[in-house]
Amino acid sequence: MKVAMTEYLRINLKSERWECRVCDHDIAPARGNYKEGLLVHDRDPREIHPPILDPDKYRFTFSPDPEWVRILEYCCPSCGTQVETEYAVPGHPPLHDMEVDLDALKAQWAARGEAAAPYAGPAVVRDDGHGH
Repeated sequence: MKVAMTEYLRINLKSERWECRVCDHDIAPARGNYKEGLLVHDRDPREIHPPILDPDKYRFTFSPDPEWVRILEYCCPSCGTQVETEYAVPGHPPLHDMEVDLDALKAQWAARGEAAAPYAGPAVVRDDGHGH
């Protein structure tokens, strides 16, 4: 059974693995941090939040200082879907933002039965431009 956890992530309860909901890629063990199985783009925050004031004239420009903060974009290594984004201190390990009690989740869904299984298919409906 596969249980949707976020818009782009699900847990395969049988294999105990995180999976991408867009391309079905096996990401990482579900008893660990899913981010360990994703690609990471370490963004300079000034790319996202450009300075409001001229940095040649002012020390503080209302743009995050890249020595103090980084923007980490986590993407599926198979399809490239951006799964998560976080602001972090440079050098800090990825945040472990979702720790699932896998045994309790398995018991919960076993008690509900297969008929109650949530739809955990693609999060995005693709259109070929012809309404299909």
